[in-house]
Amino acid sequence: MERKVRVRFAPSPTGALHLGGVRTALFNYLFARHNGGDFLLRIEDTDQTRYVPGAEEYIIESLKWCGLTVDEGVGAGGDCGPYRQSERKEIYREYALRLVESGHAYYAFDTAEELDALRKECENRGETFIYNAAHRGSLKNSLVMPADEVRRLLDSQAHYVIRFKMPENEDLLLHDIIRGEVHFNSSLLDDKVLYKSDGMPTYHLANIVDDHLMRITHVIRGEEWLPSLPLHVLLYRAFGWEDTMPEFAHLPLILKPVGNGKLSKRDGNKMGFPVFPMEFTDPATGEKWHGYKEDGYFPEAFINMLALLGWNPGTDQEIFTLQELCDLFTLDRVKKSGAKFDPEKTKWFNHKYLIAKPDSELAELVRPYLEADGLPYEPKKVERICALMKERYSFVKDLYEDCRFFFTAPTEFVEKDTKKYWKEGAKELMCELLEILRSIDDYTFANTEKVISAWITEKQLGFGKVMNPFRVAIIGAAKGPHMFDVIEIIGKEETLRRMERAIALM
Repeated sequence: MERKVRVRFAPSPTGALHLGGVRTALFNYLFARHNGGDFLLRIEDTDQTRYVPGAEEYIIESLKWCGLTVDEGVGAGGDCGPYRQSERKEIYREYALRLVESGHAYYAFDTAEELDALRKECENRGETFIYNAAHRGSLKNSLVMPADEVRRLLDSQAHYVIRFKMPENEDLLLHDIIRGEVHFNSSLLDDKVLYKSDGMPTYHLANIVDDHLMRITHVIRGEEWLPSLPLHVLLYRAFGWEDTMPEFAHLPLILKPVGNGKLSKRDGNKMGFPVFPMEFTDPATGEKWHGYKEDGYFPEAFINMLALLGWNPGTDQEIFTLQELCDLFTLDRVKKSGAKFDPEKTKWFNHKYLIAKPDSELAELVRPYLEADGLPYEPKKVERICALMKERYSFVKDLYEDCRFFFTAPTEFVEKDTKKYWKEGAKELMCELLEILRSIDDYTFANTEKVISAWITEKQLGFGKVMNPFRVAIIGAAKGPHMFDVIEIIGKEETLRRMERAIALM
């Protein structure tokens, strides 16, 4: 019988969630939704030395902001809990001991100092030390020690680890959904630590046990985990779980915009773009990292951008709703090669989403900026401004900052623009224009254009000679949309007030 698709996103709470991690969560989510399956959130916090307070909450809030709803797991509940690995310690102990009893794992009592000394000896001989079949027969472990000595050490609570017994010189041809057949030889792999005497499992054991008990059908993770694939497959075999082993898919890296290598948070700092979905402050250092949310990106634009980093729909379409991505997403369209991150393309996505938003929605997004500046919010006026101006901007904040002249008169005039356009005779012309503006009652674009154009033509002035100083007078700078749009929006009273003030000051 075909199993229901179940995937998991399993981050460690060791800091902010990098956008590579968000993409992993997204691809898992899209795969689950496309196949009518479940999307789980599991927190892998077995490494308590790297635990960062607040990181778990940050992960949950980031997924919510991105619109990735968790079906089961931390914050959502479910029948396979608990979903924090630190709360499952006893479960791992049971399975670690099961491997020892079946001969697939063993106790090792070597100290860190002893192993460091062995590594140095091998380095001096130009060799590489690997704790596996080549060396384990001469080390301090239960494979070579008498059973009573092993029992004595365990009873005395001596420090130990449980290591996986890697098969000797076995060729493994394994399948990856994205990469196809991948080949490994067990002689090049070490006997990984699975469990420590402090009662905590390592990632490898906890990961396999949890995926099995939580009925995970597909493991979709970053390519940095590809070297762990043979160990994980061998662990499934050792437990006798091959029939229910998940399929594996290793996602390509997200690469730096410039140069080679994986995108890091430092790259974002250097080049001025965020690499985290939301702002995060490191509680240990106080270092603050800005996020896409606080930088004014829409979550839909952020997700759309991430979806196309390493995956393509097979068409030229670039703008997708989350539902469209769910409908289209398949792993066979994920590339093997790394995907170069492009901060400018990310801004382009935000621009596309901004201009597609209804003007009423954009107006509401502008509202907090007006209120912060103590300016009144007039919905219809703000909607009209958004409709007129949104094509020019990628961010709501920039739209507001550049359009403040609609809401408040300029307090100063840009010097280079006044020098360029407020030349000899400009004051007299503006005084004449002021009287014409006083005489107009209908301030619609069509009417003001008609009246003022007729005056300019009659006087044989040329539009630039009038409209440029007029623009500086009303806006304070040589920028903005058509002047007849501007005065229609700000109205007659405000237009006259600004003209009078500009004439007096200039």
